[in-house]
Amino acid sequence: MAPRILLCGDVMGCLNQLFKRVSSVNKSAGPFDALFCVGQFFPESSDQLDEFMDYIEGRAQVPLPTYFIGDYGFGAPKVLLTASKEPANCGFKMDGLKVCENLYWLKGSGKFSLLGLSIAYLSGRQSSDVQQYGVYSQDDVDALRAVAEEPGIVDLFLTNEWPSGVTNRANASDVPAGLSDSMGSDSTVAELVGEIRPRYHISGTKGIYYAREPYSNIEAVHVTRFIGLASVGNKDKQKFIHAISPTPASTMSSTEIATKTTNTTLSPYTFVEKGSSPKDTTKRSSDSVSDSQYWRYDVSQKRQRHGAGDGDKLCFKFLSSGSCPRGQKCNFRHDFDAREQYIRGVCFDFLNKGKCERGPDCSFKHSLQHEGENYADRRPRSENSSSKRSKECWFCLSSPNVELHLITSIGENYYCALAKGPVVEDHVLLIPVEHLPNTLSPSAEHEVELSKFQNSLRMYYKSQGKQVIFFEWVSKRSSHANLQVVPIPSSKAALVEKIFSLAAEKLGFKFVAKKFDSDSDGRKFLRAQFDGNSSLFYVELPGSTILLHQIEDNEKFPSQFGREVVSGLLNIADKADWRNCKYSKVEETKMVEDFKSRFQEFDPNC
Repeated sequence: MAPRILLCGDVMGCLNQLFKRVSSVNKSAGPFDALFCVGQFFPESSDQLDEFMDYIEGRAQVPLPTYFIGDYGFGAPKVLLTASKEPANCGFKMDGLKVCENLYWLKGSGKFSLLGLSIAYLSGRQSSDVQQYGVYSQDDVDALRAVAEEPGIVDLFLTNEWPSGVTNRANASDVPAGLSDSMGSDSTVAELVGEIRPRYHISGTKGIYYAREPYSNIEAVHVTRFIGLASVGNKDKQKFIHAISPTPASTMSSTEIATKTTNTTLSPYTFVEKGSSPKDTTKRSSDSVSDSQYWRYDVSQKRQRHGAGDGDKLCFKFLSSGSCPRGQKCNFRHDFDAREQYIRGVCFDFLNKGKCERGPDCSFKHSLQHEGENYADRRPRSENSSSKRSKECWFCLSSPNVELHLITSIGENYYCALAKGPVVEDHVLLIPVEHLPNTLSPSAEHEVELSKFQNSLRMYYKSQGKQVIFFEWVSKRSSHANLQVVPIPSSKAALVEKIFSLAAEKLGFKFVAKKFDSDSDGRKFLRAQFDGNSSLFYVELPGSTILLHQIEDNEKFPSQFGREVVSGLLNIADKADWRNCKYSKVEETKMVEDFKSRFQEFDPNC
């Protein structure tokens, strides 16, 4: 059964009135699983504080799990500071800091899963004074931009202020009379929602109820529904509470996800540049998107103040996603070591400038694994930079970060390991022992050993009544190569090429498909196509067939494309995101031992 959710606009501290209404709705149409509040949650004046504190201090009960953003208003600093100091709220908790029983504060920004729903949020208003409560920071925005690069669909996106342009009459009808886009609207929110592309976007602050017609998204098949909610107890009796029951996207089929209603409109966020006329609905290409959407440091403005030195700043797009659509034309630095530190939770400003102005209020780390190395003052790499990188790499055997318990077999040049968050049982990776960026450019000796591993796995899966797919995303910015190895039922083998081709068409490209006399001939073809200066994605299918796509520099290619397609093929869409397939270390160790015992007679290294 789909979760049942209540949504509410600005509460303004009126918790008695809110929860009286919630209890009434829950009795007549419930039960509901959770309540999400957007807009100002705290009172406007001290007169309402006693009522509010009755709930915080336990004299009154919050009737169902309630999550709020809008952390500003009378009493907010004291209440939230007290909550932040609670031992249970220490650490980086994106699923809410507990304020009292059944009440949770969504601080800053983040994404978490609740009742199967993927929920993202930006708490607070835009302001230059990031020290006050109720204001979001650039780090909060950057964190959400990283969320936009992650696989999977966000079901709900919560913001206080409305996104600029959502009421654009060129794309929507039934806009309430007198509704202004200038007050209570935020251009940064508009940029974020255009990148995150949630199924539902919920906002408050305007004091008006507005359920916009669903609109289609750029580079996504699903639609987005915007709902703006009025404040609790408003004099105009505008709707301040709204019920939805969305099926989690992770459990929906691709057909269900792509379903559109007859009143679906164009996206309101397709203007050419900031400041363009609302009548101009020309779609932006990836090259014409404004710098501010992708980069922490805008070239035109920052360089006027600081000179040309900003060319040594780090590219946030590259750090957050591992790729940059501007490629070599980017004015900022693409640094693999800095990306690995960023993935480990190091603050972007600390990496980029050597300091962070938010200090202890920052949710990210302010230290490097290799102390004394300052990314803000980085000089050209020394000869031993590759060895430094290998010590930090997740796949290098010499790295303290490698998860040795996942390894199933080790050869001279390659090793086999259980995939982290496997799509299916016996999903493994073939990984070079050396810190190599791909499996196509190493020596012939490496290729011979890789072929032995592949043939052994083919025979093993065949003994299990299965076929196997190999796929790899070869990027010129790759760090440590890994060839994905996914077994599939033999009954599905004939469908693989068609499913990959259909997925490619949705992204606007076509695979080059070639059938060879042997699997080794297919590998020779792939090695001949790779020049070391380009990016490509390929699939080795059953029957010695190769699917190849040469990726253009400015092409936005999904990092989890292969996994997403295989998950769709096997009707397990929720497993497209590896984080939905997490196991404990004990469980992973058991899975590895089981695989090793079954694979032993085929293992080329036994």
